Amino acid sequence: MKRYLSGILIGISAVIIIVGNMMDIYWGGIAAWGIAFILLILAAYFTKYIPNEEKKKTKTNQR
Repeated sequence: MKRYLSGILIGISAVIIIVGNMMDIYWGGIAAWGIAFILLILAAYFTKYIPNEEKKKTKTNQR
């Protein structure tokens, strides 16, 4: 599940930015960008769980 969190968090941040900018609240845009920024930082953190195919290929070729 952790390998999919990056994509999910990026998608959620895009939705939050769109909804936050569509709402006509005084601090809505600032809050939306702040939450989106935090979600993008989390998405960058979870990229370490995405499997690297090159590492698997080099390990199998070395045997």
